[in-house]
Amino acid sequence: MSEDIKFSVQEKKSLDFDLRLQNARNTNGGSTKIRTVRPPEDGKSKAIRISTELIVAVSVGGGIGFLLDNWLETKPWFLLVFLLLGNAAGLWNIFRITNGHKYKVGFEDGKTSR
Repeated sequence: MSEDIKFSVQEKKSLDFDLRLQNARNTNGGSTKIRTVRPPEDGKSKAIRISTELIVAVSVGGGIGFLLDNWLETKPWFLLVFLLLGNAAGLWNIFRITNGHKYKVGFEDGKTSR
């Protein structure tokens, strides 16, 4: 008899889960894809991201140039070259952020030109 009670409790849980799953699918229009919801970027967060992108890119470029100069004993040529490359990479990232490209590759927004 206790098995019948356990089975009916399991059955109730299963029915409850099925009902909640059906409600969730109806809410999402039947879609089972997981969507990530991101808050919109305000001015302050975009400004912090832009400054961080530029500072990190120039720092990484300078660090690589400094290490190569010390290793190859060519001071200051690699430092200057990689500082310029880091600056270009940082400015390129800022361009992509401000034009809404995020981390997409290329310039087109999913449009195909034929």
